[in-house]
Amino acid sequence: MNDIDQPLDEVEFLVRSEHRVAVLDALAERPHSRADLRVLTGASSSTIGRMLSEFEDRCWIERIEHRYEATPLGAFVAEGLMTLLERMETEQTLRDVWQWLPTEEIGFDVESFTDAVVTVPEFGSPHRTANRFVELVEETETIRGFTPTTVKSDMNVLFRNAIDGMETELMWPSDLTETVLTLHPEQVPAAIESGNLTVLTNDDLPCACAIFDDRIGLAGYDRETGVMRATIDTDAPEARRWAEALYESYRRDARPLNPKTIVA
Repeated sequence: MNDIDQPLDEVEFLVRSEHRVAVLDALAERPHSRADLRVLTGASSSTIGRMLSEFEDRCWIERIEHRYEATPLGAFVAEGLMTLLERMETEQTLRDVWQWLPTEEIGFDVESFTDAVVTVPEFGSPHRTANRFVELVEETETIRGFTPTTVKSDMNVLFRNAIDGMETELMWPSDLTETVLTLHPEQVPAAIESGNLTVLTNDDLPCACAIFDDRIGLAGYDRETGVMRATIDTDAPEARRWAEALYESYRRDARPLNPKTIVA
């Protein structure tokens, strides 16, 4: 038998039944009676009894009077299993958007996005990504961000809110300036004249990144069409530290756009 076969058999034993996963995790948290476990899982008395016997045979649990609790060995297994399940949940969340993000280029840290909100277009709702961005902008008083392309609705809300007082610093490629001015001929000068908008240019931006008051967000684009294909946002502190470092790395090489060039 291969050295990995037996551990895989034990993993299969656990995940083949969601009741086993729930019971072991519950007993790792605190002691429970058989009645508690029946209520928790909805399983029959015979199923619970068989499960507890299987766990006892593996030294994962022990009985103390009328209740059961995990042994240190069982708690170790439960912790590892829940970590694996959480990782797979994160993987499933990010799988469909992975191809749209330059993960290696930006040093994307999966661990920092375990609780992220992932938004992608859906049939009948093609603007979900843009709508999510607008929602985040409406909830913040400051924003720093960069983008390699432009979505009119996104820029509309940014410039409008900057005019109304939102402290805004934006970075985009220099050849995007003419497009932005064409799409927003009145809003851009007004936002800059308000003193709330600073524009920087950098021609090497790999994706879109925004730092809000309480969250950070990324947007992935189809490089051929320029269409936004996914957004990811989170309030995790480690993700925020990563996003701020990423933003500053591109800001260091950015050039300020002369306000007179736009206002004129």
